[in-house]
Amino acid sequence: MKIKNLLLVLVLLVTSQSCFAVDFQELNIGFFSSFNDEYLNCYIQDALNNNHDLKKAKHVVEQYRQQTKYSLGRELPSLSVSANYLGIKVPELDNFQLKDNAFILPFMASYEADLLLKNRDKTKSVKKSYEAAQFNEKAIYLALLSDVATVYTNILQYDDLIEKQTALLKNQQEILNRNSKKFERGVINSTELNNAKKNVEASKSSLEKLKKERETAMMQLAVLTGNSSANTKDMKVGDFDKFEYAGKIPEAISSDVIFSRPDVKIAEANLEKAKIDVRVAKKEFFPRFNIVGIWAFNTIAPGSFFSWESSLAAILAGATQDIFKGGMKIATLKIQKAKYEELFETYNQTNLEAVKEVNTALCIIKHDKQVENNTKSELNLETKNFLNAQKKIHQGVISEPEFLTEQNRLINSQTNYTQAKTQRIVNYFTLYKAVGGQI
Repeated sequence: MKIKNLLLVLVLLVTSQSCFAVDFQELNIGFFSSFNDEYLNCYIQDALNNNHDLKKAKHVVEQYRQQTKYSLGRELPSLSVSANYLGIKVPELDNFQLKDNAFILPFMASYEADLLLKNRDKTKSVKKSYEAAQFNEKAIYLALLSDVATVYTNILQYDDLIEKQTALLKNQQEILNRNSKKFERGVINSTELNNAKKNVEASKSSLEKLKKERETAMMQLAVLTGNSSANTKDMKVGDFDKFEYAGKIPEAISSDVIFSRPDVKIAEANLEKAKIDVRVAKKEFFPRFNIVGIWAFNTIAPGSFFSWESSLAAILAGATQDIFKGGMKIATLKIQKAKYEELFETYNQTNLEAVKEVNTALCIIKHDKQVENNTKSELNLETKNFLNAQKKIHQGVISEPEFLTEQNRLINSQTNYTQAKTQRIVNYFTLYKAVGGQI
């Protein structure tokens, strides 16, 4: 008996919860673990737990779930009871007397016989809205996770770029100091000195822009994870050089994956709902079949309160047909048909957009990966040039400003590679969102 009671409690707990919540396995959260960054995993989890847009989406889904229950309840018979006091004055009749103070307790039942399944179709229509809300919730999840990962990657990029820009500014400042001494000795003219000063100011501006972008991205990440933007100083991030995807990006995506996207499923559910609404509009032309029953107990008539002698029972069954509403019903039917045609075109367009987004994401990944490879080749060549410059500076063949200029070229190549790598990784998150997490 204890085992049975335990099983019963478990069943009640499961059924009392919303069994239509988003399945995290469908979101493929393990995709973000493939980047081997503990901080990214923490921010992903924080977003799932604290993001207010997700919580709002859950409440919207719950509203549709309750509307489905409400619609289902309208299909069932209704039973009501009311307690009433009655004070009346009746004429006295021979051998028949009624009390002038009475208590009446009527039980009333009503039911609309759904012979044409019109009410059943209305419930199905509401269920389709519920399904669309569920798919919309999943879409919000996917967009949020993609945004969190993208913003986090950009923050890592800014950290790397700020470090390189700081080194570049230091070199530009050293070149300016040396040029200032040359100018004082009359070795260079004022134009060369001014160009060196311009390079320093430009480097300062670039550094400030990078810091601004990083702070902005940190505040955005804080909001996405449900935290205050005032607490960004306590937020930690990983190392850009170690940030890399350990999995394999597919070169092609199955059509089944594309047409399982949330937006496609939303369009499909809305189209099915519109089809049901057309069917309901047609059934509105037929009569409604109602059954009403009443059983009332009273203290007016002789006899005990709950006895057959003191009760009144009646049942009424019949068909009800609206008069002079044919024009309204025809207009409603035409509206629903037009709505169906509209959603049919929306569904077709959504399918085209889904295929385009997936193919675009794959195309961008392919070309940006090639761009990254080219940038890496340029970086390797620039690294060799810098090593040659190091040998020359030790040999006294070139001056210190020339060496620093060569080092700046290397830093610029490293910056280009950082940006190319970032773009490629961000494209992975775009593909993740485009395929509905099934990557």
